[in-house]
Amino acid sequence: MEFLFKKYGVTCHPGRGRLADATTVGITPKEGLAYQLRAENIVIATGARPVTFPGMEPDGQRVITYREAMVLPKAPKRLVIIGAGAIGVEFAYFYSVFDTQVTLIEMMPQVLPLEDEEVSRELARQFKKRKINIHTDTRVDRIERQKTQVKVHTTGKSEEVVTADLALVAVGVQGNVEDLGLEKLGIAVEQGAIKVDEFYRTGVGNVHAIGDVIGPPLLAHAASAEGITAVEHLAGVSPEPLDYGNIPTCVYCHPQVASVGLTEKGAREAGYEVKVGKFPFRALGKSWAAGKIDGFVKVIYDASDGRLLGAHIIGDGATDLISEAVVARKLKTTYREFLKTVHPHPTLSEAIAEATALAYGESVNY
Repeated sequence: MEFLFKKYGVTCHPGRGRLADATTVGITPKEGLAYQLRAENIVIATGARPVTFPGMEPDGQRVITYREAMVLPKAPKRLVIIGAGAIGVEFAYFYSVFDTQVTLIEMMPQVLPLEDEEVSRELARQFKKRKINIHTDTRVDRIERQKTQVKVHTTGKSEEVVTADLALVAVGVQGNVEDLGLEKLGIAVEQGAIKVDEFYRTGVGNVHAIGDVIGPPLLAHAASAEGITAVEHLAGVSPEPLDYGNIPTCVYCHPQVASVGLTEKGAREAGYEVKVGKFPFRALGKSWAAGKIDGFVKVIYDASDGRLLGAHIIGDGATDLISEAVVARKLKTTYREFLKTVHPHPTLSEAIAEATALAYGESVNY
């Protein structure tokens, strides 16, 4: 980042920033006197921090967040992770590789609650093979902190106490909206997120906000796209507003998980008549050659016009493969165009075309 700042002539001012007015930012450095910067336009990109609940407050010692989990001096022997969203499952996989006994607790009925149900079931199956303990439909009541361990009191099918060296709280993030001077300027905040329009303008026209501080989808690539859109709009380029229904999600555990668009359940609940295709990686020569055959590609099409409504991948290379589906949805590609696009062999990308063929009863390879 420092290299890019130098390359593009960006000046960095370390310190705590607050809006003094619509064209002024007050900066309080760690050392030295406070000062102000004036600008015609201001973009707020203050990010987010971990969410906490009463009884689960992190102390950085026995109860930690993802920030401490990334820099622990050594792997704990036992780790309980509260929350099985993307952050929770990524750390569950990561620490299981170091032979940590991991217990994953999720209040919802499945791990990765926002993903397709079949994908979540497959990830849970793979995690159990890694001896990761999974408790779904389970609520954490409180965390009892002791000198050398923690006891996590839960309520699920029964009341249970999970003992571990550390507890990692991964129940989500919340925007850093406090102490920015928003109230003084009348900038609206709803449910912990700054309210913006499609070009990321706040209620004060020359003040913009992007990234986690404006709420979901809470993804780095979404924040980057928002930043580019905001700056292009400021520069008069007339950018196209982002389509939030076509931003991919990626989970960097093993097997990888990636998705875009509607799940099968979501499509049916939205009233679509769907055609669904599911193709396993174990049917691909490339997967066998790489020695990674677990997982599958699942595609959901609108039966009425053949549009791709959603794609869901679990397996090796999933976070790279999903881009093909993202481009297809952007271009409003139909199943027929997918089937008539020749995919190279042997590759993992064949799985997307094969899943499409299965959805329409045209598969010759499975």
